Amino acid sequence: MPQEALAEARSKESRVRRYLGLLGPGLVTGAADDDASGVATYAQAGASFSNAMLWAAPVTLPMMLAVQEISDRTALATGESLGTLIRRKFSRKPRIVIGILIVALLVANTLNIAADLMAVGQGMQLLGAGPDQLWAAVAGVGIAVTLMSGSFGVIARIFKWLCLSLLAYVAVLFAADVGWTDVLAGLALAQFQWSWDYLELLVGVLGTTISPYLFFWQSAHRVEEMRAEELGGRWPIALPDRDGPAARQKLRAARADVFTGMVFSVLVMFAIMAASAATLGKAGGVAIASAADAAKALEPVAGPAAQALFAIGLIGAGILAIPVLAGSASVGLSGLLGTRWGFDRRPRKARVFYGLLGVGIIGGVILAVTLDDPMGLLVFVAIINGIAAAPFLIVTMLVSGDRKIMGAYVNGRVAATIGWATAALMAAAGVVGVWTTLTGTGS
Repeated sequence: MPQEALAEARSKESRVRRYLGLLGPGLVTGAADDDASGVATYAQAGASFSNAMLWAAPVTLPMMLAVQEISDRTALATGESLGTLIRRKFSRKPRIVIGILIVALLVANTLNIAADLMAVGQGMQLLGAGPDQLWAAVAGVGIAVTLMSGSFGVIARIFKWLCLSLLAYVAVLFAADVGWTDVLAGLALAQFQWSWDYLELLVGVLGTTISPYLFFWQSAHRVEEMRAEELGGRWPIALPDRDGPAARQKLRAARADVFTGMVFSVLVMFAIMAASAATLGKAGGVAIASAADAAKALEPVAGPAAQALFAIGLIGAGILAIPVLAGSASVGLSGLLGTRWGFDRRPRKARVFYGLLGVGIIGGVILAVTLDDPMGLLVFVAIINGIAAAPFLIVTMLVSGDRKIMGAYVNGRVAATIGWATAALMAAAGVVGVWTTLTGTGS
């Protein structure tokens, strides 16, 4: 190979390595968004309404980009988690209300953890590895032990590798016979339906995509990453405390990480919905009682390879999402109470954080091995997320729009506009979710 071509190839390889090296909290957050709840909801959308809800993928992308970038920037600008910043921003009475909401989020996350553990077990069973309840318990105990190790560096690397498992869902898309003309019609809103069943499931799609637990996780994971830097030892160095070029480089790298994660998340969402529409939807509509049911239903229409790929993605997504679900509310409540938190700390140094973490995971394990209706959990959790997203978004926007807290990194016009518009949309979705649940007008 000529020297110039060799140098160019090495330069490209170096750029790819640098890009992959900056991926972390944003990528993990985006991947964790496609957990069992998301998979089951997206698969049900494709199975029930074909491509009629596919437009939600590109529409939610800018909202996810804005909301997660805002959450990430609060950590970068202050070196503190969102829960800690809420404690700084609000007086005692608002903090009590927010604390109650976080406790409700902890309960919802525990239910979601149970559903994810059940999905991991069912995925292993689909691959012929043994009983699903056994694997659900093994996964829960294994994750708990790993998180209690206090080694954030190891945990962060595991998270990044687990993200690759979600590419299995994209592979399923190529295994299915997709009608791309119909896909384009769905993306263009040409198949939108005015029915309560459609709107109820749409609330579920929004609730599992713009999930409130991701706001807390994004800021917390970024703070953990900043703690792990050699720059400040055990303490995160916020952007205002770095020199100009270094601060700008850190902000650019963080945004690239967040944007990559959100695009990745929406790509997986699109792949699941489109593949389900091309397979389960064409089969006349299949009731999805769990994410594993979607994998089982794929085999007769797309072959055993599609089922295996779906099962692999299910296992990886569940193992990745469980620590995020358990950690997000634990971080939020610990920060709000003013106590120490973090996977990089030993349990005896962060008792409240690890206690809450243990409650979430152990509670999830107990539910996973005793309950038989994962879809009931998933629907309930999706509705809670859809309702709770707006209040948490409003809190996040108030924190990130406070110049006393954020300084020069306060929300700009674009971030503020999209952020508040997302809060309004999620508030409307929450109202629809409450209405359909109380009146029974949905499915």
